[in-house]
Amino acid sequence: MANIQSKTLQDLEFPKVLQQVSARCNTVLGKEASLEIAPLTNEEVMENSLGQTSEYLSSLISDNKIPNHGFDSITGELRLLKIENTTLELQGFRRISSICETVLGHQTFFKKFREYFPLLHDFALELEPNKEIPLLVNNVIDRFGEVKDNASDNLLSIRRQMNQVRGKISQSFSAALGTYQSSDYLDEIRESVVENRRVLAVKAMYRKKIKGAVMGTSKTGSIVYIEPEATLRYSRELNNLVFEEKEEIQRILNQLTNQIRPFRALLSDYQDYLTQVDVTAAKAKYAQDINALKPKLNKDRRLYLRDAFHPLLFLSNKRKGEKTFPQTIELHSENRIIVISGPNAGGKSITLKTIGLLQVMLQSGLLIPVHERSEVCFFNKILTDIGDNQSIENHLSTYSYRLKNMNHFLKRCNEKTLFLIDEFGTGSDPELGGALAETFLEVFYERGSYGVITTHYANLKALANELPHATNANMLFDGKTLEPTFQLILGQAGSSFTFEVAQKNGIPYSLINKAKKKIERGKVRFDATIAKLQKERSKMAETGSKLKEEEAKAREEAERLEKLNAKIKSKLENYQELYDHDQRMIQLGNKVNVAADKYFQNNKKRPLISELLRIVETENSKRKKKSAAEAKKERAKKAEVAQEVQKEVKVIREKKKVEKKKAIQKEKNKPKPVLKVGDRVRMLDGKAVGTIDSLEKGKAIVNYGMFTTNVSVDQLDLVEK
Repeated sequence: MANIQSKTLQDLEFPKVLQQVSARCNTVLGKEASLEIAPLTNEEVMENSLGQTSEYLSSLISDNKIPNHGFDSITGELRLLKIENTTLELQGFRRISSICETVLGHQTFFKKFREYFPLLHDFALELEPNKEIPLLVNNVIDRFGEVKDNASDNLLSIRRQMNQVRGKISQSFSAALGTYQSSDYLDEIRESVVENRRVLAVKAMYRKKIKGAVMGTSKTGSIVYIEPEATLRYSRELNNLVFEEKEEIQRILNQLTNQIRPFRALLSDYQDYLTQVDVTAAKAKYAQDINALKPKLNKDRRLYLRDAFHPLLFLSNKRKGEKTFPQTIELHSENRIIVISGPNAGGKSITLKTIGLLQVMLQSGLLIPVHERSEVCFFNKILTDIGDNQSIENHLSTYSYRLKNMNHFLKRCNEKTLFLIDEFGTGSDPELGGALAETFLEVFYERGSYGVITTHYANLKALANELPHATNANMLFDGKTLEPTFQLILGQAGSSFTFEVAQKNGIPYSLINKAKKKIERGKVRFDATIAKLQKERSKMAETGSKLKEEEAKAREEAERLEKLNAKIKSKLENYQELYDHDQRMIQLGNKVNVAADKYFQNNKKRPLISELLRIVETENSKRKKKSAAEAKKERAKKAEVAQEVQKEVKVIREKKKVEKKKAIQKEKNKPKPVLKVGDRVRMLDGKAVGTIDSLEKGKAIVNYGMFTTNVSVDQLDLVEK
């Protein structure tokens, strides 16, 4: 375990996190092991544990589900195997076989998906695979947990004899039942079973009429249960065979136990492996519920928690349907200590606990709910002073306890320490306690420790402003509504809003004014200035956020236009190359056409061949020699450009078709004109204009001057005068 005290883990409520992880385990041993999770001392072991949990988490949200790891504990069987001449029970063998098969299933799975789960693969393949144990158990015990007939030749022989004897018992009993059935000796139920034996239900008055062994009577004594004499002999034989069967089964189980005994250490490793897998699975399920991930681990002593959530608060608010506010904080070599100030109930303490709890979780192999760009580092010691911590038993007041705690801090803190102190310096006279707290803070600073403290003391705020590697921070507070916004702002101290909060809570203004007069005027002005600066900071933050959003949008638009411009430029170059190539082909075709025309006129081959050779040589002189690969690449490029041109042409044609269809549809949807005699009209597909002479039943006689025609009114279009 790392140098982290149990009191620190209690302060940060780490046991509550472990309880929530434990609740997500499937096995009893897994639940117990998860409650014992503790911060690790080795950074490599921590990183490996985080990696395994991260891999398991990825399996929960992918198609490659890791096989079931559930198992029944074999702790009792392992203890028995340690003792010589002991024999395991039947169910113990089944549990052992099941664990072996589960581990083999995991090893087979991780071999297949090694690329996806490299760390889990290495963890599973550390174990020696064993197919012998399941084979030994399955050869002896069936799936119902009973010893098989063929577990040994002797057992098979005994059970065959038992079946034969049972058959004889049945036959002899049926014969006896048939013999006495006709008489009035038997009761209405005729037969029953006593001590797994079939018996005759004989009326008590006739008990001496039937030969056999009395096995019992009914509660009223009216019925006597008798096993017939013919059956009795076979029952004794069966009892002897049952005894022999038990002895043979015991011998077989002894032999099987001795065969498994040498594998006791391996079986223990198998159980430990599956327990660890159950804990890892529970960590992954918990990470899924709190939206946790594995942040980047660095060696540069940089702790950058972006949009960090307190996991307990996150789950609590999630159940209530309330919002949880994330925090962003950064510690590095140039900014090692942060002093958080501001009014009470503003979220200072929860911010402090969030930082500490996430660091402890991380160093215990648990994923944390932060943004994916967060970065973390390893601390050898984590020291906390959170809460009242009065001790009646040790007669310690709050301040006495804090001084004792500070003494412990001073002895242990160094450059690899993270300290978290809530309400630093409180519990004593403000001036004297503040001075002592300031001295402690200077020591922590000189030793290179990393830390976060919360305070109301002005001298600590001033010290943080003076030290080069320390900074102030405040929990943002709405000056108008006097409500906390739960946002941490770095670089500026916070006002306590003492008088403003008092006024809001109904304290008379006259009393508040009287209180203001009792303190130094400079203190009031200083606090008022801080409050005013906070308001201005809030406005600037809003404006900056809007400007960043607009800048991001403008940058995205510029990138989009740049890509579009490059794409258009590339297309134009390709089209120009294609056009130049086509023009050259046309010129070449014209030359060949002229040569062909001359040959057609004079029918002389020699001048034709000479001309063709000249044309080819002229063309070849313009070409550069290219390798086969370059020529192939150029042909492919030309084909691609040509294909692209065809696509563009096709798109244009399709577009024209659509436009034409729309125009036709628009024409069809156009309201039909109301025609009357004397209107000037023309055919929809014609140009000649005529006058309507008469209209009757949807037909019109149109006079074109030289001739008339009878047409449907639907085929006519009105010509405006």
